[in-house]
Amino acid sequence: MHKPGDVVLGGLFNIHYTSVFPELSFTSEPNQPTCQRFVTAGFRYAMTMAFAIDEINKNSHLLPNVTVGYSLYDNCGTLVIGFRAALSLASGREEQFILDDTCVGTPPVLGIVGDSSSTRSIASSTVLGLYRVPMVSYFATCSCLSDRQKFPSFFRTIPSDAFQVRAMIQILRHFGWTWTGLLVSDDDYGLHAAHSFQSDMAQSGAGCLAYLEVLPWGNDPAGLRRIVDVMRKSTARVVIVFAHENHMINLMEEVVRQNVTGLQWMASEAWIGTTGLQTPQLMPYIGGTLGIAIRRGDLPGFRNFLLQIRPDLQHNSYGNTMVNQFWEYTFQCRFAPAHAGWVEAGGSLCTGQEDLENVETEFLDISNLRPEYNVYKAVYALAYALDDMLQCEPGGGPFSGNSCGTLQRLESWQLVHYLEKVNFTTPFGDQVSFEENGDAIPIYDVMNWLWLPDGRTKIQNVGEVKESAKGEELTLYEDKIFWNSESKKAPKSVCSESCPPGTRVARKKGESECCFDCISCSEGKISNKTDSMECTNCPEDFWSSPQRDHCVSKKTEFLSYHEPLGICLTTISLLGTFTCAVVLWIFIYYHNTPIVRANNPELSFQLLLSLKLCFLCSLLFIGRPRLWTCQLRHAAFGISFVLCVSCILVKTMVVLAVFKASKPGGGASLKWFGAVQQRGTVMVLTSIQAAICTAWIVCASPAPHKNTQYHNDKITYECVVGSTIGFAVLLGYIGLLAVLSFLLAFLARNLPDNFNEAKLITFSMLIFCAVWVAFVPAYVNSPGKYADAVEVFAILASSFGILLALFGPKCYIILLRPERNTKKAIMGRVIQS
Repeated sequence: MHKPGDVVLGGLFNIHYTSVFPELSFTSEPNQPTCQRFVTAGFRYAMTMAFAIDEINKNSHLLPNVTVGYSLYDNCGTLVIGFRAALSLASGREEQFILDDTCVGTPPVLGIVGDSSSTRSIASSTVLGLYRVPMVSYFATCSCLSDRQKFPSFFRTIPSDAFQVRAMIQILRHFGWTWTGLLVSDDDYGLHAAHSFQSDMAQSGAGCLAYLEVLPWGNDPAGLRRIVDVMRKSTARVVIVFAHENHMINLMEEVVRQNVTGLQWMASEAWIGTTGLQTPQLMPYIGGTLGIAIRRGDLPGFRNFLLQIRPDLQHNSYGNTMVNQFWEYTFQCRFAPAHAGWVEAGGSLCTGQEDLENVETEFLDISNLRPEYNVYKAVYALAYALDDMLQCEPGGGPFSGNSCGTLQRLESWQLVHYLEKVNFTTPFGDQVSFEENGDAIPIYDVMNWLWLPDGRTKIQNVGEVKESAKGEELTLYEDKIFWNSESKKAPKSVCSESCPPGTRVARKKGESECCFDCISCSEGKISNKTDSMECTNCPEDFWSSPQRDHCVSKKTEFLSYHEPLGICLTTISLLGTFTCAVVLWIFIYYHNTPIVRANNPELSFQLLLSLKLCFLCSLLFIGRPRLWTCQLRHAAFGISFVLCVSCILVKTMVVLAVFKASKPGGGASLKWFGAVQQRGTVMVLTSIQAAICTAWIVCASPAPHKNTQYHNDKITYECVVGSTIGFAVLLGYIGLLAVLSFLLAFLARNLPDNFNEAKLITFSMLIFCAVWVAFVPAYVNSPGKYADAVEVFAILASSFGILLALFGPKCYIILLRPERNTKKAIMGRVIQS
């Protein structure tokens, strides 16, 4: 189709499909079956370009005083025809064109709108780019066309597949579909989409491909059967298809044959608007399809323009052949006399007066203008670029020497320069400009195939995805989406269910990274995110929760006043202290009685006070260890027990001295054990222990310590002794005095009855030594708080042993047998000679 003008724009449209290799001529007679199967949509695309040029010619602000013409070619959906058409447009149909007063010849084509296929665009742009002839495609999406070195003059008003792939991945991430299948056509469009999809999915970590299959061209039943079988056996419920309508029709026939249901289809822009697939037979299998669609636009006045199309009955030239073919296809008639045999066969003749509004045709359906909108923008982009060039003021141009391009001496590369900088807004409100690689500003609509209860289908808009400063920005209206499943909810498509917090991902050897097992984190480690690759260690004072999804403070353990063991030991300690106080009160109250006076009251009082301290020092071992309690507990324990044992030792020595003094000539021995000497001995012996404790604290002080060796999930607070030698010397000194007391008392065990306190001392020291001998191995083998409990128990047991052994019989006599608390009873019988 041709229309004359001062400048001419070329157009390449898929108005026919062909299965017959054409003759190498564009002057074939109409009755030669070069291009077959009329495509109404392709013809409407061509009419969109004619409509846009008609608008431009009527616009007094855009290209004033310049008439734009067009030259439209049918590529017949075939590479060789489309390539020849592009070359024919670029080279011109006349040998020479002179734009002057006479306007001799046909104006050259300044730019080409097309092609509709990536493969044909690649072939044409490869050659046209050598001459910098601008080509603006409305449907070629291959990301390879963004290569400016290979295609320096290629532009497009449809986003690149690179963006479409990223948009698809955004939808996958939104619904959590990490396990998908990918089907692509066996051409540049499909193969480049597959490469981009695999690369972008790997970089984004959005998921994995369960399979990647290339759909065959033409009729290949065996190949399609194998592909559908792969889909049926796969666990992936989402299938993404970058292919053309004819691929999908062949594929769906095999899907129906094998009855493969329950799949969620995702369509590329190449077939999302295909009405040929929206049939009652296919909708049970393909209903609910989600897909990426070209941006829809409104073209006011377009329908009226289409209604004005009329065939030319007088001049049936090639320029009008497309309209005549459209008329015959739409009204199922033929024009005479070219089809004279048509009437004999029962067909009707076309009059040219038929009314388009009286026939059901998709040609007039302008409710969903998508590729048409891209054609419209492509034509206006070329017009605005030419207008910018013509408005250049001489001497202020962008070319060498500040020159401007002129219509009379226009070179194609000059128009490419202005096309790169074009920027305008369509009546629909969309901004049109090109990036540095010739791509349009990316924006897509997200479409969904709605299956209505009455069996009809509807393609509805459920969102959009566009480029923004933050990257791909996806907006979805999920409440509008139709899901073709019983649950009416988005399906799941994962190889392995996500690992919840508290577990980590364990890859399966030899399988995709999306197929994995979930292993619980070990103790002390957590993962607080879904699909964590590793478990992280909790901080030192924290431990993993039972669910292993967060860290909790470790439980603290020490001999507490609030636990049963601590309460019991505290009670016993206080009971011992109270008992000592009671005994001390009894001795003070009955201090004038013979039994108290006969048992060295001063040493008895000192001993009771030291025992009281022994009972009380055990309380320092209970409660959370602090520095002062750690230092004080062993010092108080050591000094208190040395004071106690020293009193017993001096008591024993006094008993022996008294016995010796009772013999003839033994009175001199008592002068060494007077009251002063007794006090001095106790003080000296106690001072030695105090010196040991001081040296220990100064050199290697006991200190609180957080021990995690006993229990990983608990912190055991304990006092480390600081110096084992200091602790050993402290215990050894107590043991030395205790053994010495025991030996002296043992030697005095056979004294006469009136001096039989030695027997009580022997028995008390026997208990004391037995307790502390048993204490050492028990203390060493007791962990944490139980070591403190063992030490407290030893203190209490030995203290009670001394208290009961030494003072129990005397209190019994004082309180219950007062008749024995007399001087005569104490002196006993006269010693037999």
